[in-house]
Amino acid sequence: MYIITHNPAFGLREWAAGIFSHILDTSELFLMDVGVRQLAVMALLALADARLPKPARAPLLLHKPFVVVWNAPTEQCRLRYKVDLDLGVFDIAANINETLSGSNVTIFYHTHLGYYPYYSDNGDPINGGVPQNESLIKHLSKAKSDIDYCIPMKKFQGLAVIDWENWRPQWDRNWGNKSIYRNKSLEIVRRRHPRWSEDKIRKVAKEEFENAGRSFMNNTILLAEHMRPNGLWGYYLYPDCYNYDYKEHPQTYTGKCPPIESFRNDLLLWLWKESTALYPSIYLDYVLKSSTNALKFVHYRVKEAIRVASIARKDYVLPVFVYSRPFYAYTFHVLTERDLVNTIGESAALGAAGVVLWGSMQYASSKSCLTVKRYIDGPLGHYVINVTSAAKLCSKVLCKKNGRCIRKNSDSSAYLHLSPTDFNIHNRHSERGPRFQVTGEPSLESIEAMKQRFICQCYQGWTGIFCELPDQSGKREQADRCYCQCASLSSPAENEELYSLKYFGL
Repeated sequence: MYIITHNPAFGLREWAAGIFSHILDTSELFLMDVGVRQLAVMALLALADARLPKPARAPLLLHKPFVVVWNAPTEQCRLRYKVDLDLGVFDIAANINETLSGSNVTIFYHTHLGYYPYYSDNGDPINGGVPQNESLIKHLSKAKSDIDYCIPMKKFQGLAVIDWENWRPQWDRNWGNKSIYRNKSLEIVRRRHPRWSEDKIRKVAKEEFENAGRSFMNNTILLAEHMRPNGLWGYYLYPDCYNYDYKEHPQTYTGKCPPIESFRNDLLLWLWKESTALYPSIYLDYVLKSSTNALKFVHYRVKEAIRVASIARKDYVLPVFVYSRPFYAYTFHVLTERDLVNTIGESAALGAAGVVLWGSMQYASSKSCLTVKRYIDGPLGHYVINVTSAAKLCSKVLCKKNGRCIRKNSDSSAYLHLSPTDFNIHNRHSERGPRFQVTGEPSLESIEAMKQRFICQCYQGWTGIFCELPDQSGKREQADRCYCQCASLSSPAENEELYSLKYFGL
């Protein structure tokens, strides 16, 4: 009798094959029927495949498993101050002229999509104030016009983000300054039924608010997906982790999402099912600068988003595009190199499809333009090239370009970084400023290190430990079609004039 355990340092198929090799050396095998032996092998390989990660949707850009998107209105830097930002380091430089909304990325704020009900800062109701007070049909009619206006291209294939933050669709999550939505909902029911008990009023108010909120959010995104079916539609800040207690308890902060919040995220399955992408946020407060708490904060927020993305669909994991900032929240202090790792690097290693670097109009003032340019030409650009190149390399070496690399152990400290002994990242100066150039080739040691630390999450249409096998489930055609569609997105990183990326054999 033999006891065989799985060594996590090895792939599951290799593990299964090892078990079979062990059996081959035993005399018992020769007593087996050939058919039984084949069934044993098939069972072992099936066991290995059963533990493979759920497939991912094909990437936004062909053969780019992890992208970094610049989404800041910095066009005025060039137009007014003659400061030309080199956005070639980014896979997608947001939109033409660097606007917040356009052919690649479109953000719908609460005043730009239909008749979104909310209360102003002064407590005045806008569009009824609460969702149960506003006509859904009227809202959807206006939303249709707004989508046609903001996204005139019917074949739009970019990121489509709905930014509705005034209220949350779950009653219990409307606290603090959002408690007005609960109070107003209670008033509505109380006026209709003054003789009801407070418990009954609360029960009905909660039901009416949550049902109306769900209808607003679900029907809006369904309409959007019907009108622009190739867009990646989702709500900004969804899912949230609510791990904000780093200020109150910095010494004991774990970063973990409270269990009740993960449970509430599970109850939002109706929203995840209708979304085609998730857009969580990892904006760092300055108090988290270069701290272990910053890593904890980001790690569990992205991990929760990946978890939610995996339960939204039966056949594939939703793409997760993590919203980050190149500066600390509400400041103009650039992220340290350590916090670039804590944000962009952590997101890539956990399996996000990309990071969106969001910025405000503040980025485009005279002094700010120079700060942004120095940062892009320096640490930010250098790190973005490092991570995106390493993700691309790992995808090729480990996953046959048919999947992305994700941590074997999600809580490890493994990152998708180019080995400094194998690769050089240096600036090639030109008329427009520095261009990043990567030269080198991976060593056998680096490749082995990748295999020890990362596994492949195959794209739809592929399976196997190394994504080497066509999937027989009929999804490959769909995945290939997405590749072709998504590859047409404008990507400045593909332009040789913007930056040069040279790999031996890549």
